[in-house]
Amino acid sequence: MTRHPGPRAPRRTASPVLLFLAALLALLPALSVLTAPGARAADGGPAVSLSKKEAGKGGEITVSGRGWRAEALLMLLICGQSTPERGVVGGTNSCANADGRAVTTDKKGAFSKKLPVTEPPKPCPCVVHVATVTGEQALADAVFTVAGHPTADLPEQTGDGKLAVLATTRLEGDSSLLTWFGAPPARRLVFTVGNLGTAPVKDPVFEIGTAHGVYAPQWEERQWRGTVAPGAKAQIKLPVELSAGAHGDYQVSLRYRKKVLAEQPWGVGRPWGVTLFWVLLCLVVPAAVFRIGMAAVDKVRPRPAGSHRTRTPATRRRPKRRGRTGTGARRGATTEATTNAATSTDATTVVLPWFTPDSAPSENRPRPTTKGQA
Repeated sequence: MTRHPGPRAPRRTASPVLLFLAALLALLPALSVLTAPGARAADGGPAVSLSKKEAGKGGEITVSGRGWRAEALLMLLICGQSTPERGVVGGTNSCANADGRAVTTDKKGAFSKKLPVTEPPKPCPCVVHVATVTGEQALADAVFTVAGHPTADLPEQTGDGKLAVLATTRLEGDSSLLTWFGAPPARRLVFTVGNLGTAPVKDPVFEIGTAHGVYAPQWEERQWRGTVAPGAKAQIKLPVELSAGAHGDYQVSLRYRKKVLAEQPWGVGRPWGVTLFWVLLCLVVPAAVFRIGMAAVDKVRPRPAGSHRTRTPATRRRPKRRGRTGTGARRGATTEATTNAATSTDATTVVLPWFTPDSAPSENRPRPTTKGQA
């Protein structure tokens, strides 16, 4: 039985919508590959971008960042002898610290700030170093070239050198008399480290952090000059200083390569000299003001009516004459007594109107004779 071929069915053509969906599905892997780096940059931590990759001294660049902690305080520096892979070799001693800029991120963790171009103290390769100032430590570096600045190779890497604290840390030093009056307390953190790696560690840069209460520690870099050979140990002393007037319980932390090696408590006494000074000031100043006020009041107040009466000068007494006898002596004494009495009377009392010196009895007048006397 032979089968005769019938008429062929017409072919169905795919709609444009289906073709678009198929093309979109085919492009999804490529899109994911293209968008992967941006996602990894956001997931991996903070990032920094520059408006220019090269500029000369005196110029200006714009530094932008994203992925940082919200409302965090950041420091922007141009550092020499640095690469993003190795970081800033030698710490901030390789950076132009005097011409750095500070910026605060927004609520999304982004920022944009203009930074003047200056020559760092170390030769290039250079980077723009961005790091947090307070709170959790975070940093990022972007490659930058300072035009006209010297260029040199990076120092040899110390290899697998690894430092560890071998003994208990301690604080050395005593407070001076000035500290009792509010001067900054200062000590030396003494610890012993050993190199557990296979390469020497030369001029390591440590970080000293001081924390008070529940606040996060404030980190400061301290570089130790010296070399710790593999398998060797060394005693290191680093200065620690607090702010003026600090008192209470503090925590001193030691960190190396972002790893905390040791912590040491520090109890700082209250500066009682400052309290004594204020107490004395509160006593002396009111007393001085009171004395000045009383002197002013005593000077301007009115005087009583009789306080301005002038005194009559005393008359000089005549010396007594010696050698007189009899009536002459009595007469001279009487005259002198009368003169003194009159002078004292005129000086102290007022003569009454009904009494005059002429009517006063006198010894010189003859006594009236009585009956029966001759």
